[in-house]
Amino acid sequence: MPIAYTNAWIFTGDSIETDKAVLVRDGVIEDVIPVENIPEEYRREDLGGMYLAPAFIDLQIYGGDGKLFSHELSVASLQATYSYCLRGGCTHFMITLATNTIEKFLKGLEVAKTYLEEGGKGLLGVHLEGPYISPDKRGAHLRECVKSPTPEEIELLMRKGGDLFKMMTLAPEQCSDKVLDLLLENGVLVSAGHSNATYEEAMYGFNRGIPAATHLFNAMSPLHHRAPGVVGAVFDHSLAMASIVCDGVHVDYAVIRTAKKIMKDRLFFITDAVTEIREGEYQHLFRDDRYVLPDGTLSGSALNMMQCVRNAVRYAGIPLEEALRMTSAYPARLLKSNRLGRIGKGCKADMVVFDGDLKIHRTIVS
Repeated sequence: MPIAYTNAWIFTGDSIETDKAVLVRDGVIEDVIPVENIPEEYRREDLGGMYLAPAFIDLQIYGGDGKLFSHELSVASLQATYSYCLRGGCTHFMITLATNTIEKFLKGLEVAKTYLEEGGKGLLGVHLEGPYISPDKRGAHLRECVKSPTPEEIELLMRKGGDLFKMMTLAPEQCSDKVLDLLLENGVLVSAGHSNATYEEAMYGFNRGIPAATHLFNAMSPLHHRAPGVVGAVFDHSLAMASIVCDGVHVDYAVIRTAKKIMKDRLFFITDAVTEIREGEYQHLFRDDRYVLPDGTLSGSALNMMQCVRNAVRYAGIPLEEALRMTSAYPARLLKSNRLGRIGKGCKADMVVFDGDLKIHRTIVS
């Protein structure tokens, strides 16, 4: 039976609508209409005057609920990550693998394929963060696996990964034009990150077609008044988008506020979330409000996507509607998806219900 969601402050992605209903049939939004016009065949669900917004999209997450995907390359790890995402209002995620061997990347792509074949939900694809990064800006990544790319290795990843090889973070200064063109022409979402590029090198990459940068400010050449670096290039380029980790640890809230003023709709949120693991190549130890390596190096966040929204509103001074776009509409735009990140005719009926304290009450999955 089709459903009409009623009695909510509906944030469509453009505006907040009241006295309206969201009509859903077979997991697809049919329309947003005045309540008095709801057809009789629709079952009404009263949302109790709460907010209804597009569900969130996380383009960088490593695991959840005690399972780190790189440590346990299994369908169970992806299921655990999806459950973690749902509790934070996120229905679509890009599982991420940090710098490692190509063999591990290929295995991860294979497991992701199995997950979807077995009916797994929410997985957009695999985000390979590395190994083609700057040794000087590797952060918590494995130094022994950092390398420069070859066209042959890229072709191997694309051939074995197929449509699931969706995203790659790389240092543009480490890559030839041939490598960049190969990735971009085959639809891989390339993001500049873990990069020590000069302003000129970063701008060259963005002008060549790199559409985004990974976790702005973290593991990249900083903004200096005589050497603008990757940060300066991101700020200065008219089209380049960037993800940012909104926990007040990876980036101070004042800096997030400043970056937002400069970048406007080009800035979006990721969690960059990991989970505690005390063995294997990547060990993440929980310390207060973050994860660190055994040597104390910051290695990931403890965020979910709703916490990004809450932190943005409470501590970075970002209006609620804009914080919601940073978790939904803007990542969807980077993905070039017209079915995610909005509440509108023809969109997937993935939505999140939350109250005035920005606490989630329900995540609706199409």
